[in-house]
Amino acid sequence: MTQSDQVLVTGGSGFIASNCIAGLLRKGYRVKTSLRSSSRIPDVRQLLSVAGITDLEKLSFVQADLSDEAAWGAAAEGCRYVIHPASPTPNFIAKHENEYIVPAVNGVLYVLRAAKAAGAERVVLTSAFGAVCYGTDKHAPYTEEDWTDLSKDIPAYQKSKTMSERAAWDYVKNEGKGLELAVVNPVGVLGPVFGADYSHSIQFINQMLNGQLKGVPKIKSVYVDVRDVADLHIKAMTDPKANGQRFLATSGESISLLDIATILRSEFGDKAEKVPKKEIASWILRIVGLFIPRVKLIVPHLDMVKGASHEKATRMLGWHPKTNREAIIATAESLIRLGLVK
Repeated sequence: MTQSDQVLVTGGSGFIASNCIAGLLRKGYRVKTSLRSSSRIPDVRQLLSVAGITDLEKLSFVQADLSDEAAWGAAAEGCRYVIHPASPTPNFIAKHENEYIVPAVNGVLYVLRAAKAAGAERVVLTSAFGAVCYGTDKHAPYTEEDWTDLSKDIPAYQKSKTMSERAAWDYVKNEGKGLELAVVNPVGVLGPVFGADYSHSIQFINQMLNGQLKGVPKIKSVYVDVRDVADLHIKAMTDPKANGQRFLATSGESISLLDIATILRSEFGDKAEKVPKKEIASWILRIVGLFIPRVKLIVPHLDMVKGASHEKATRMLGWHPKTNREAIIATAESLIRLGLVK
């Protein structure tokens, strides 16, 4: 690594992005991070302070929005690498799937074009497990060879992640002219939070601890610690073997939401007294989802049983993720420590 090794991390206030920034700064990289508004700069500084990063001399900020291509040239300028966790995907139930798909695909292409024009060496794109496992029903764990089947009825968000990742691979193949690409596909992301901005998977844990759920949906899926996700991005950024590859970021062991609730009660005693002890029948949630938008969001996941393997990342990059239990405990400890559990 030389002084010229500057990394652009998009969407610096995001959960994965802020962990990537912290990991890069610890390794001595210069980091430039994009924000939709410069008003978020104090928020990012605070997040990194909670992460234990006290020296921010090598961190700079640039204002850039994934809905506007114009700002990305300046954002990528002078950067050897680009890590792209930011997503313009709106957090609502879209009236039409294109409200998810169009900004997701365009945002990825804006960043890739800017990286190429700036002479960047490699882009690491944060995709999702949603680009791997939908529209199919595998009993064996999913691997990087699997893709979501877009010919099936796929939820808009997962469809947008699949199409944006496909667009990235197509761009590099057809127009990249030497620009390298690696992709990280995280499963449900857990791990210690730096503030109130965190993943959807952690919202379930916070709701459990705060007594907002009388029961949990019947969903069994795979999870990963955000610190391991950031570590995999950095490994994929620099390892020559990662070029042209996608990597599943997963602990490797599927676990139900009820299993998570059981771990919380066993580890946190009185602080977990509000955690539910039962599952809610899926048919009830399907009916409720007809009337409550936030419940409707989880309906496509009901009765899901999904597994995923980290064999490739471990074999190729020497990546060794934490266990589900470690990630769950670290998540809850941080929520309690930051006063997010009432």
